[in-house]
Amino acid sequence: MVESNEGSGGLQHMFRALGHRNFRLFFVGQTISLIGTWMQQVAMSWLIYRLTHSAVLLGVVNFAAQIPSLVLTPLGGALADRINKRKMVTVCQSLAMILALVLAWLTLSGVLQVWYIVALAALNGVVNAFEIPSRQAFMVEMLEDKRDLPNAIALNSSIFNSARLIGPSIGGLLIGWLGEGMCFLVNGLSYIAVVVALLAMKLTPSDKRVSESHILEHIKEGFVYVYGFAPLRSIMLLLAVVSLVGMPYVVLMPIVAHDILGGNAYTLGFLMAASGLGALIGAMFLASRRSVLGLGNWIVAACCIFSLSLMAFAFSKVLWLSMTLLVVVGFGMMVQMGSSNTVIQTMVDEDKRGRVMSLYVMAFMGPSPFGSLLAGTLAHKIGVPYTIAGSGLLSLLGGLVFMTQLPNLRQKVRPIYVAKGIISED
Repeated sequence: MVESNEGSGGLQHMFRALGHRNFRLFFVGQTISLIGTWMQQVAMSWLIYRLTHSAVLLGVVNFAAQIPSLVLTPLGGALADRINKRKMVTVCQSLAMILALVLAWLTLSGVLQVWYIVALAALNGVVNAFEIPSRQAFMVEMLEDKRDLPNAIALNSSIFNSARLIGPSIGGLLIGWLGEGMCFLVNGLSYIAVVVALLAMKLTPSDKRVSESHILEHIKEGFVYVYGFAPLRSIMLLLAVVSLVGMPYVVLMPIVAHDILGGNAYTLGFLMAASGLGALIGAMFLASRRSVLGLGNWIVAACCIFSLSLMAFAFSKVLWLSMTLLVVVGFGMMVQMGSSNTVIQTMVDEDKRGRVMSLYVMAFMGPSPFGSLLAGTLAHKIGVPYTIAGSGLLSLLGGLVFMTQLPNLRQKVRPIYVAKGIISED
């Protein structure tokens, strides 16, 4: 967050974290798995809207999938600071595979009902509440040189968004060809890649001392640590605001594709892929940077880019313009979230990493269920365009408030960066 003109490192620095064997394994396995995940996401949204034509039910399913992140993620983060992170991630990925295969079986056998989708989405959300903070905290253990952590975080984001670009495109084609059930089946099988990659890693044994405090006290320590340090608190509050009012535009995408643009499942795939392309560009931009310095400015700039382009997208009725604007939306979203993640992981004490990352996930994903319900309800009452435009406006206001706090936050972060050798004392 400390202001600096340094940071851009060029293409030669973009893939340096792949020099670590463990991270290479993770990179390949996670890429395959996430392509399947995005195929399933676009197929599930399309299936729900095809069966019900209800914006409210789209919001309900997203609420069910994401509410566990608000309730259970702090517990997942506390466990990540106590037990073996690789084992926890492996178990969670295996459970997610089982849930995807159950969804595929229900769909392909013709017995699927909407409440089955809601239940499976909720169970998958429970798994994610434990898996995501563990995976985020596990990232540093994959690297022999911890200085490559910012690059690894950016490349991890590039995995997510490469899959976001490829998965919906394949998913849209596969829905039209073989139906939603095949997307769910492919997703279930794709988890094999990441589980094999996790098991193949060679990790240095950790001598981490396990906390003897009660796990609830352990969770409380994490909350107190984040709340008591203004830079962490402010970054997470901005994430929570954008997650609540900005990100739920995604839940309305099937309606945009079908009712506003007059398209079909292919159109939905194109829109999701456009947003994924922008996010991938944003992740590559972050990966090309050599330093965490200057990312505070990018948190503000990216939030404004996201918000303004989302407001413009709200009133587009032309596919090519909507796709172009979504590229910009995706870029802004990715750079804000990725910059926030990098700054947080750079500042955090090692023994609290799991709990802090659980609160990052909670801020990023926890408000989304309420935002999804609100977006679905508002879209039904005032229309999709005004709902999306309002989301962009409120996100913009959040970014401007954060901007006014930035000089004070830099002063608080400076001693940490000096102690870690990121900047010089003078």
